[in-house]
Amino acid sequence: MVFMNTLKYLQSHEFLLDVDLWRLFANLEELNKISLSFVENFFETVKERVSESGSAMNFISVLGKFFQGDLCQTHQIYCLNYTSAVFYLEKLRQREDFGIYLKWCEQKEQCRRLHLPELLVAPLHRLTRYPLLLNNIWKRSTDKTEKDSIWSLKEKVEKSIRDLEGKVKWLDNFQKFRQLHEVIIWPQVWDRDKRFFVPECLKQSLRENSTENILCSASRRLLHDGKLTLAENTRLLDVYLFLFDDFLLITKIKRNKKKYGGSDTGLTLVCPSLALELQSVVREGGFCQVLDQPIPLDRLILKNVDPIHVTGLSLRNAFLIQHENRYQQCIAVFLLQAPTDSAKKTWMSQIERAISNYMKQHGTKESTQLCSPAESSEI
Repeated sequence: MVFMNTLKYLQSHEFLLDVDLWRLFANLEELNKISLSFVENFFETVKERVSESGSAMNFISVLGKFFQGDLCQTHQIYCLNYTSAVFYLEKLRQREDFGIYLKWCEQKEQCRRLHLPELLVAPLHRLTRYPLLLNNIWKRSTDKTEKDSIWSLKEKVEKSIRDLEGKVKWLDNFQKFRQLHEVIIWPQVWDRDKRFFVPECLKQSLRENSTENILCSASRRLLHDGKLTLAENTRLLDVYLFLFDDFLLITKIKRNKKKYGGSDTGLTLVCPSLALELQSVVREGGFCQVLDQPIPLDRLILKNVDPIHVTGLSLRNAFLIQHENRYQQCIAVFLLQAPTDSAKKTWMSQIERAISNYMKQHGTKESTQLCSPAESSEI
C-alpha cells in the first residue's frame, strides 16, 4: 500500500503518468479492504466467544461470509495478475525515475527493508495459509455441527487454491511461450540452406506458410533448455537447445542487436520464468535463430559418445542426436558437447524421459526398436 499510495500521489502531481497502476498492483486496494474487514470481524467474533456472549452460529456465519464470498475471489484475481505484474516491474526498474521512486518507498519504516517484489508476493502466501487457519479452528472446536461446517469451508478453500494453481501455471506457461515466440527466430528455408533456390516471385507465397506459429499451442510444454556446443566441420558453435514435450529444437545464439527481420530486441521484456541462461542472452541483445527443422521425439535417436573416440577433436562430455525421417533414414546428425559431465547426463536423461513419455502418450513404437538388434546406443 505504501508503494501504491506513493505512486498515486506522484501521478496526481503529473509524475510517472505512463505507469499502469492496475498492471502493477491489480486489485490490491480491494484485497486490502476485504482482508482487513475479515480480520476485524474474525477477532470481534473471537472476543464474543471468549466472553461467552456469542453463539457458535455467529462464528460460522462470519467464516462462511468471507470464505464463501469475496475473500478467496479477490485473492484469485490478484494472484492471476501476479506473474504479469513481476514481468511489468522488471521493465519499469530499468528506468531512472522509477528507480528513485522505488528507493524512496523502500526506506519507509512500514516496508521493513523489503523490496517491492518481496511485498507483491505476500498475498499469495496469505491465501495458502487460510486452510491452516481453518484447520486450527476445526481442531479446537467442540461442537460437531460447527466442526462439520468448518471442515466443509476448509475443503472449499483448498479446492479454490488447487483451481488457482492450475490457472496460474497455464498463465505462466502462456507468458513464457509468448516470450519464446519473440526470442526464437525462424529463417526462411532458402536462407537456412543454400541448396534450395526459390525465385523472388515465389518467396512471398512460401512466407505465408510460416513455421513461427508452431510455438502458439497452449498445451505444449518446455521441459528443458540450455546452452551447448555444436561440433561443425571446422569450428565449434554456441547453440541453445529447447526440449519440448513433442520435439527438440536446436538454435544458434546470435549476439546482433537486431532481430531477424529488422526489429529491435533491446526493447524485448525478459520473462522472469525463462531460464537464467536465456534471460542473459536476451538482455545482451541476442536471440536464438533456428539452425535446422524441429526434431520430433519419435524421430530422434540419442547416442552417448565415448570420450576415447573424440579425443582428437578436443571434445568432452559429448553426445549425438540423430534425426530420422519416417523411412528410418538419417537426415541430420548433431554432435553436441555439454559444459560438464553432470550437464551431459542431465540432458541425456531429460531427452530419454521425454521420448519415453511421448511414446506412451501417443502409443508409438520407439524408433530405436527399428534399428538392428546388434546396434548399440553407444558410439
